[in-house]
Amino acid sequence: MNLGGVINMNRKLASWGAAALAGALAASALTGCAGKSANTPAAESAAPNSPAGDKENKEKLPITIMTQSWAGGGWPDDYSVIKKLNEKLNIDLKIQWVPADNYTEKLNVLAASNSFPDAFYLGGDLFSKWRDKGIFLDIKDELPNYPNLTKHLSESTYKVLNPKDKIFGIPHYGIEARDPLMIRKDWLDKLGLKVPDTLDEFYEVAKAFVNGDPDGNGQKDTIGITFGMTKTGSLFNIEHVMGAFGLIAWKDANGSLVPLQAQTQEWKDFLTFMQKAYKEGVLDKDFAVNKSRDPWSKFEAGKTGITIANPFEFYTDSVPLIKKTSPNAEFVQLNPPAGPTGLRGGITSSLSTAKIVLNAKTDKAKQKRIMELFDYMLSDEGFDLIKHGIEGVHYKKNGDKFEKLEAFDKDRPYLISTWLIRRNDPLIQVRKWDDPTYTKTIQSIFEINEKFKRPNPATGLVSDTNTKIGPELSTKFGETVTKIITGELPVGAIDKAIADWNSGGGDKIVKEMNEEYAKTK
Repeated sequence: MNLGGVINMNRKLASWGAAALAGALAASALTGCAGKSANTPAAESAAPNSPAGDKENKEKLPITIMTQSWAGGGWPDDYSVIKKLNEKLNIDLKIQWVPADNYTEKLNVLAASNSFPDAFYLGGDLFSKWRDKGIFLDIKDELPNYPNLTKHLSESTYKVLNPKDKIFGIPHYGIEARDPLMIRKDWLDKLGLKVPDTLDEFYEVAKAFVNGDPDGNGQKDTIGITFGMTKTGSLFNIEHVMGAFGLIAWKDANGSLVPLQAQTQEWKDFLTFMQKAYKEGVLDKDFAVNKSRDPWSKFEAGKTGITIANPFEFYTDSVPLIKKTSPNAEFVQLNPPAGPTGLRGGITSSLSTAKIVLNAKTDKAKQKRIMELFDYMLSDEGFDLIKHGIEGVHYKKNGDKFEKLEAFDKDRPYLISTWLIRRNDPLIQVRKWDDPTYTKTIQSIFEINEKFKRPNPATGLVSDTNTKIGPELSTKFGETVTKIITGELPVGAIDKAIADWNSGGGDKIVKEMNEEYAKTK
């Protein structure tokens, strides 16, 4: 289990360490992706022996599923893709789309009243916290009956966070090194700057983006560096700077795990950099209140020229949006800037710590139908539906090629395949009508990211103390970090924050994590 929390739920990329996990959901989100390929056949049905292909579902069953939603929200209940699923499985499907920024809070409210929906998405933190509470259905014995759930999701991902001989959830696939660091090349060209490679060069570029009027509107209204913080004090959209100072979720130091909070010198170096950026006006003054997508949205609005972004949505959504007001805008991927000692901080997330779980209290008939539904969604026919939509409505076929229709972008028929259940495939958001050049661009991004990824050695490990008091410890730690960045406290104040984290329960978290780590060797 990734016991860090430095990133937000869409991107679990770096982490506060064990303390933050109980308060953040993966995001993984993310919004990472899966799919067999860009050329998945459009009309293959579920395997003949699969329950998803069973025509004997006599009784129509109401089913409620809950997942997090991002920009644009979810669908209405009478949406065309839901209607197709209802017809195929003889169900009345209701999907509750909860905004990602409020999703953890919503889950905690449901937990307090013990009123979970029939099935729901949740991140690895809360999955670990509630795993042994009798809330989730153990699907291990039934899983062999659903061939698509085993064919398109790897055995290793099912094992993550689950106890031996039990499987309490379907893994929500996430790309381990998905999101690139992007910069406005046209802004660089306008100011006569080269693509930055070191952290010092990165800083000077960010400073020029603030003071040099890169958008040419005659106003000093652009931001150099922007990032955000979650409600539990976790940082996101700044992993490239943190990593440049060697500040990462968990480190293996001579065979022992060292949490983020114990990386004292790394924190001091990072906070010295950030405090300077804040003082000199290079840093977004609203960083502490930015929500999950705000840094990216500011990039789309032309307010900043540097961002971390989902590469699929960057090219399909962000670039066209920016070019409406800046038709000559150009973009280039940055390598994570090299820090003082040459370190580079890649964008890393842990694979499949998030889950889709079934409510153990839901009646058995519904549980079986839900498993059939998920199995169908990963069949060739079902996955084509939830990834591409409906032929004739969202796309059409011209000879041996496919053409996207206007309704695809307007209606977003792919939401289930990005926000709920996915196949293990990094090209989830590459469509069968996409230009091969686009596919190569995405693959090139992944290849570059792969060079700089920083895997978390604590992935899959669980600390009981963390699940109980992690969010509280992380929140307090984050409050100090915020005050240091804004100059309210000196950089040296991080020493007390680290000591308080340790004495408040962090030492016990580290002990438990290392005990679990030793079992993996």
